[in-house]
Amino acid sequence: MNKAPLERAQQALRGLAVGDAFGETLFGEPGAIAKRVAKRLIATQRPWRWTDDTAMAISIVDVLAKCQTIDQDELILGFVKRWAAEPNRGYGQGAFTLLTRVSYGAPWRNEAQRLFNGQGSFGNGAAMRAAPLGAYFAADFERVRTEAIRSAETTHMHADGIAGAVAVAIAAACATRGMANTALLAEVLRWTPPGHTLKRLQRAAAIALTEDVVAVAAELGTGLDVAAHDTVPFCLWVAARHWHSYEDALWTAASQHGDRDTMGAIVGGIVAMVPGATIPVLWQAATEPVPGLPA
Repeated sequence: MNKAPLERAQQALRGLAVGDAFGETLFGEPGAIAKRVAKRLIATQRPWRWTDDTAMAISIVDVLAKCQTIDQDELILGFVKRWAAEPNRGYGQGAFTLLTRVSYGAPWRNEAQRLFNGQGSFGNGAAMRAAPLGAYFAADFERVRTEAIRSAETTHMHADGIAGAVAVAIAAACATRGMANTALLAEVLRWTPPGHTLKRLQRAAAIALTEDVVAVAAELGTGLDVAAHDTVPFCLWVAARHWHSYEDALWTAASQHGDRDTMGAIVGGIVAMVPGATIPVLWQAATEPVPGLPA
């Protein structure tokens, strides 16, 4: 970890944004895409447009730059401002409802708790934006967990939505520390709060990294339910499988029918922090600029 914390968060944001845009470019294509077909498809679309995954992650990095911690009031303000400026970035219904109400002055804590009949959201939205937190606070796993919880609570009050954010942030911290892929899921399990997401992560940790990807995706889930437990475990398994290859990790994640932009954001934000796992230059050039990142 020879970079400053903010530089690390920006590196994770870049990996997240490219992965998000890559997945969004392939969104809606049939499952198990033939790579030769997908390559032709993405070669004809410029720029690759990122989604709400990146928009919300930008706000996280902005708050870290300003406060060196997750100030929840600052963060939700950033979410609202970016959503209001570009509401067509693919926000889910829950986020759209929450941000609309908060923009009219409703207290964010009340509105986040009101979602889904008062249970709060267990969606994958808190997880999709969490990698920069792990990169920033990588030296202290306890701090990573605390900050990931604070970040998640602004929009996801359900324990499983929070657990997804913690798991992704811890995974990004492991990558930033240069830990081995074989240690990744065990470390994530140590820090992830209990619930359905943790149980699915425990199953992911028991699956060999050499197993058939299609079978593993079918068992763990690929975000079709847009839930943390249905998205994060497979993403972390893919990251561990392709720990030293950003490109292979993204192709594997995107080859499965599901929430491809969010899988790309999660996997990309984590694997971009692994020493030596570089983001392809042409992919970076194809992705639309991300505010706040060096050109």
